Amino acid sequence: MEQSHIVKSFDDELKLINTTLAEMGGMAEAQLTKAVRALVTRDADLAREVVAEDSKIDALETELDRDAIRIIALRQPMATDLRMVITALKTSANLERIGDYAKNVAKRTITLIEMQPVGNTAHTIERMAELAQGLVGSVLDAYVKRDLAAADDVRMRDEEIDQLHTSLFRELLTHMMEDPHSITACTHLLFIAKNIERIGDHATNIAEYVHFMVSGETPDDERPKGDETSQTIITS
Repeated sequence: MEQSHIVKSFDDELKLINTTLAEMGGMAEAQLTKAVRALVTRDADLAREVVAEDSKIDALETELDRDAIRIIALRQPMATDLRMVITALKTSANLERIGDYAKNVAKRTITLIEMQPVGNTAHTIERMAELAQGLVGSVLDAYVKRDLAAADDVRMRDEEIDQLHTSLFRELLTHMMEDPHSITACTHLLFIAKNIERIGDHATNIAEYVHFMVSGETPDDERPKGDETSQTIITS
């Protein structure tokens, strides 16, 4: 629960940061949704729209950074207030990266549209994106509600995205071995899948910041990880 301060303008400044962060989060979620829809429907115009709109998230991050630095310099916040401002700064940086990954998905989609589809991989990526978007939405809710349990739940849920990423990685390697003509398309799909896997990681980063904001401590346990791509070997 947010606390009130004697100086109302201080409350207003903190609320402004939260409003900007909520806007960034909504835009990042929307960008991911549109980027993956463009991939599944092979819609180059929608993909270009995602690329063009990324600068809006960047601008919001710059705005939030400026406001947060002003608060630290002029208000010298302490304890919970300081943790909130630091968490907002770190969260905005992660949301900006999520926007970048959505843009990267869109840019590769524009290239992929010129090639033949590879199996049913686009729909597997769509499922990964749904899970990633769910994590982003949940962790932003946890931030707003200062919900420690919800933030910790996000950290645990990322494993499913990792497992889908590993499965898709193996599937795409198999496609490349069986049909060398698919190597270029599969390579772009591998990068897209990795982008979405990283979005899940950024959501868990935010969850750890929320944990710190609420409790004053960082999580003392490691989150489960299901990404085994670095150890994957496909034999002919």
